[in-house]
Parts: sequence; C-alpha cells; structure tokens
Amino acid sequence: MIDRSKAGFPDQKRVTRSALLFLVFLLLLCSVALCQDEFDGVERIVAVGDVHGGFEELVDILRAARIVDGRNRWTGGKAHLVQTGDIVDRGDNSRKVLDLLMDLESQAQKAGGRVHVLLGNHEAMNIYGDLRYVTRGEFDSYRTPESEQLREQSYEASADPAQKTDRKYRRKWEEDHPLGWVEHRLAFGPTGRYGKWLRQKNVVIRVNSALFGHGGISPKYVSRSLREINEQCRAELKEFAKLRGGMVVDPEGPLWYRGLAEVPEPELASHVEALLAAFRVRYVVTAHTPTPGVILPRFGGKVIQIDVGLSKEYGQGRACLLFEGSEPFALHRGSRLPLPADGNILGYLRNAEFLEPSDSLLRRYLTRVLRSQPQTSKPN
Repeated sequence: MIDRSKAGFPDQKRVTRSALLFLVFLLLLCSVALCQDEFDGVERIVAVGDVHGGFEELVDILRAARIVDGRNRWTGGKAHLVQTGDIVDRGDNSRKVLDLLMDLESQAQKAGGRVHVLLGNHEAMNIYGDLRYVTRGEFDSYRTPESEQLREQSYEASADPAQKTDRKYRRKWEEDHPLGWVEHRLAFGPTGRYGKWLRQKNVVIRVNSALFGHGGISPKYVSRSLREINEQCRAELKEFAKLRGGMVVDPEGPLWYRGLAEVPEPELASHVEALLAAFRVRYVVTAHTPTPGVILPRFGGKVIQIDVGLSKEYGQGRACLLFEGSEPFALHRGSRLPLPADGNILGYLRNAEFLEPSDSLLRRYLTRVLRSQPQTSKPN
C-alpha cells in the first residue's frame, strides 16, 4: 500500500477543510452580490419603467437603447439596465419578459454590466397571491399537457368539501382557476423559477447620483436606509404573516406611494430636498404612475417619472431614461432629448410630440393642456 504522506499526496483533512472554507467564501460573495444596493462609477444607465407584459414593446426600447441586438442578446457592454418593477400583470406576455430579463442578467454580468430588476407592487402581488390583474392569456402561457390533471388535483385538495359535487360551484371554481393557474402559482412559489428569483430582488437602489424605485420613498420612510428598506421587503415576502401592517402593502410604502407623481409640487418640495439629502443623490427616478407617454421631470428635474405606459394596455409609449455621464436624457422613440433643467417642460414636451404618431397619447394630452391654458388677447 502507498504511504500517501511520503508519496507527496495532500492530507485529506486539509483538502476537505480548504474546500469548505472556499465554499463558505463563495457563499459570502454571493450573499454580498444579492444584497448590494448601491453602485458607483457607472458610465451609462438605461432605466425602463412598467412593462406589464409588453414584451415586443420592451424589446423595441432595449434595441433603441443599444442594450440588445436583433436576437435579444446583451450588447450594452458595461452599461447598467434598471427595470423599476411591474413586469407582470395586465398584458399576456409577462412570462416572456421575465425570461428575457433573467437571460440578460447573466449576459450583462459576463460583459461587465448589470441588469437591476426591482420589485414593483405587481411582482409582490403575484408572489403573495393577489392575482386580480393576471390575464387569461397570461395563465394560458403556463399551460402544459398536465394542466387538466393538476387542476383536478388542486380542486380535490382545496375545494369546499360541502360543495364539491355542486356543478355551479365547480363551474365558478374553474373560472377562478383557469388552466395554467396551478403552474403559475408553482412558478411564483418560494422554489419556483420566478418566485425564487424575484424574492432576492431589491426594491430601491442607488446608481451614481440617482435613486431608483417603483413608487418612490414617502416621508414615512425617508429615515430608513436602502438596506433597511430592501431587507424588510424581502423578509415580508418570505413570511407572509409579516405583510399585515408591513411595508410591502403600505400605500405609503415604496411599492405603492404616488406622492412624487401626484401631489402638487409646493406641498412636497421640502420632502424632495430631504430625500435627496438622505440618500446623497441629485435625482429620484420613479415609475408606478403612468405619464402621457413621455419621460416626465417634476420638481425642477429632481424627480423623474419613467412609467411611459409601455404596453398596449396603457398606450404603448416609447421612451426610456438615459444617464450618460452625470446628465439625464430621454430616449424618445429613438431620439435623444435633454431633460429640461430650466422648468421649460412645455418646450420639451413639444419636442417629444414632434416624434409621435398622429394619434398618440402625448399628442392628445398636449392638445388638452393647450386648450386649458388661458388665451391672451391680441393688441388692437
């Protein structure tokens, strides 16, 4: 028998211990990567708001922004793509959007870039089971040859025993649980393809001098750090018992808050300044509340709304936000427009309108705005 120590073989215990230490190191690295919520030194940022199942519309935007090629492969190099939530619901192609972003996430990292998928209120709803806005077409995308059998098993396990044999009851139950429903719930479960992935995501992040989130941070939460907000939301989506009274379902929480989009600016100006100071940023980027199809600055350009109604359910706006260097631009229907820093919103909107099709949401919006303005009398 060979004496391993004399033959120059490494000691087995040392090898095992080294392997375990290396594994722990890798796990720590993964944990840090998952929890990271601040990023500096990024040369180019592309930010896209609510998608709501608009796969083709999203692809158009990403190609115009030079983030993907004609085969939907990452071409953004070291750029960071930020998607601020509400990928799912209302449209039929949410699953295709999820798959695309998951693929781009790994491709971008290999190229030195990043894809940041943030949670919106609709991702949270799909995780904890509020399916009011999931379309029949969306459920249908999860159908398999086993869907009938799976639904039957679900009926036997969950239907009211006292009404199981009632045909009217069963018809209503099947309407509420279309084919594909079981597979959808499995996919968004803790170990499902999408549920596991989404439960790891942040709600808010800072990239360079911009704070990104779905609804924005209200006065109620301005004293919380990014880490505290993200960890609390992840904890609540891990244990649904924590949702009651929690941040995820709070109308003033970062997934639902609309103040930065809807409250008159003078009433919230001091909060915006506090927000910029608390998170050491120049800009706050929000989605959640649709604009009239355009990237829309508020509060002198300090708040930037990017939910342009991308999907057909909201008018198919075609714009995203760019940061090239430190300055923000709108990429509007393929054209780069500087965002106004001087308060000349109307001039900016007219430039965007010039790029729009004849009956677009933005054109109709501007027509209403101009009609509502007081007419000045001409001199005699």
